[in-house]
Amino acid sequence: MSKQPHILVSNDDGYLAPGLLALVNAVRPLGRITVIAPEQNHSGASNSLTLSRPLSIHRVAGGERDGFFFINGTPTDCVHVAMTGFLDEKPDLVISGINQGENMGEDVLYSGTVAAAVEGVMFGVPGIAFSQIDRGWNRIEDAAKAAHDVVAQMLVSALSRTDGTATLLNVNIPNRPYADLYRWRVTRLGNRHHSQPVVVQDSPRGEKIYWIGAAGDVKEGSEGTDFHAVAEGCISITPMQLDLTHHARLAAMRANGWDRG
Repeated sequence: MSKQPHILVSNDDGYLAPGLLALVNAVRPLGRITVIAPEQNHSGASNSLTLSRPLSIHRVAGGERDGFFFINGTPTDCVHVAMTGFLDEKPDLVISGINQGENMGEDVLYSGTVAAAVEGVMFGVPGIAFSQIDRGWNRIEDAAKAAHDVVAQMLVSALSRTDGTATLLNVNIPNRPYADLYRWRVTRLGNRHHSQPVVVQDSPRGEKIYWIGAAGDVKEGSEGTDFHAVAEGCISITPMQLDLTHHARLAAMRANGWDRG
């Protein structure tokens, strides 16, 4: 790129998450960095916007997160606010993560990490969502180095498709030493079984309370999927799009008389 790229960084684990700090430090050599992240953990927030109350933005002063901004809202709020008035101009790239835990298969529909990248794409800015497979932040610095390599590749590649749509990538990184993370696979989303049942407990007042169950096990993880790639120790890079239209079914419905009037 002719000028230093401006990279907006967000996440869904909150601005204090080790994965965010590791990602920011890893990509600093690649451009001008702005960090706008949620004040608190918003895992599973998907593409939710906060419409019931105003949002506040605060800047961290001092320490290793000096200059980070945080918002009392969702990952989508962070990028949306940035794009619609907080920043003087749109960034060149939005990156999100590094999430604590994988985002593969149907996970992408729930993920706040993916949602932050999606929000950038909705404003015409390429986005990359980064997740580490296992929870616990094990080898997060190695994952951040790998994320640096993916971002660097993105910046020297065409950032948009021929139709002008901004690129959206979902990246899952195994918890391995950096020396083992040289293998990348461009993948499609796999498929999970249904989620585990809710966990039912009694509150101190004797009321039933419900915890959402764990994600379902892998149902379709054949070669070419994100599940298969990480099982082989590879980084999975899945290009995604926002168009949810089922085009084959659209044509079939029209051919079968669903259009009226």
